[in-house]
Amino acid sequence: MRITGESVGKNEIRCQQAGDWTYTKHHIEVKSVRLSDWRYELLVQVHELVEAALCKHRGITDETVTEFDAQFEKERAEGMHTPTEEDGDDARAPYACEHAFASGIERLLAVELGVNWKSYEKEVESLFA
Repeated sequence: MRITGESVGKNEIRCQQAGDWTYTKHHIEVKSVRLSDWRYELLVQVHELVEAALCKHRGITDETVTEFDAQFEKERAEGMHTPTEEDGDDARAPYACEHAFASGIERLLAVELGVNWKSYEKEVESLFA
């Protein structure tokens, strides 16, 4: 198994999110947008890694997730969601449980890294406001 992660420009993330993931049989790739603090980027990438690993384990494909995210983004464009709402927080998301678990890990790691959650969240949300 190969796992890679990198920070990229906002336009390299497929949907209006701070991070992205893909996986194949032998590789999980995670991305985060470039942020002002390496710890913020790490938090996004750890979230994406946990979410991707759980989806891979449970047979939730990237195609399934991408299809849902595209529909969510269409709804966002139609005014059904705010700019800062996360696709994975929607109860209809096929990866809602995996996203919620990954968010929990992200918050725990933030505490251990001494990250102020409100400052982190504010910077991430400012990308899409």
